[in-house]
Amino acid sequence: MIDKIKEHISEVEKFTADTKDAIEAFRIKYLGKKGLLNEFFAEFKNVPNDQKKEFGQTINTLKINATEKVNLLKEALESKTEEAGKYGDLTRPGEAMALGARHPISIVKNQIIDIFSRIGFNVSEGPEIEDDWHNFTALNLPEYHPARDMQDTFFIQTDPDILLRTHTSSVQVRYMENNKPPIRTISPGRVYRNEAISARSHCFFHQVEGLYIDKDVSFADLKQTLQFFTTELFGKSKIRLRPSYFPFTEPSAEVDVYWGLETETDYKMTKGTGWLEIMGCGMVDPNVLENCGIDSKEYSGFAFGMGIDRIALLLHQISDIRLLSENDVRFLEQFKSTL
Repeated sequence: MIDKIKEHISEVEKFTADTKDAIEAFRIKYLGKKGLLNEFFAEFKNVPNDQKKEFGQTINTLKINATEKVNLLKEALESKTEEAGKYGDLTRPGEAMALGARHPISIVKNQIIDIFSRIGFNVSEGPEIEDDWHNFTALNLPEYHPARDMQDTFFIQTDPDILLRTHTSSVQVRYMENNKPPIRTISPGRVYRNEAISARSHCFFHQVEGLYIDKDVSFADLKQTLQFFTTELFGKSKIRLRPSYFPFTEPSAEVDVYWGLETETDYKMTKGTGWLEIMGCGMVDPNVLENCGIDSKEYSGFAFGMGIDRIALLLHQISDIRLLSENDVRFLEQFKSTL
């Protein structure tokens, strides 16, 4: 009888199953009310006294092994079921990953960087929290200068000398302080001004400002650079420069591109003139060069600056600037196919 029980122990160790029914049948065979274990326990009274100890130990071994085998098989089956439920049919063809979309600001900024990189401009960056020297004073805007009122500034209350930059010209100042001419750089970034938020303006927006300093740089160089840029970005080759005023350039000008009057939208954007203002520019004021440690008698240069947000509105026919900062997925999904 003991040898028979040992045979069952060996059978239990070898047993395997991958269905719930097979495991249940195995459990009933050994552990059920009419199972083999109960039959062996019933035979205990007929075993000679000198064999009772070994007989009892062998039966217990069979019971323990059968119970553990059932538990292990159930756990393995449950784990397999959970994995199938989690991942589904692993032989099914995979689903294509959803593509993200570039933000229209990033799209336009990358286009501008690409255009200027083709004519030798590198990219420079600087802090958004700036000091008075780099944001104003070095740019020919000393304290109490009335032109400071052109930009309603966010100052840090704990330190009136610290502020949120109002333009990326501060990056140009830092670049001139740390680099010797020739300098040819553009400075994209976010800027802040205390303006009322509406469909056409915001308290923060994005700019790209450019700077070129070398010997014998002229206004003609500036115009040709801007002509190349507007043709590449807008596909419009007709521009005009109108006299204007900026504290850090002299002479200064506003740049208009001829957009045309082909649609009703064109009439609205250009107010019926066909011309659209896109940026400001001018020759770098000698005082700015001297403030940054550059000899204004030996070097000259030009600078320009434009709002990325306004250009994005224009190129993508977006009616409200606030859409650019609301992170509405429905709005952003429209740009999935745009590089």
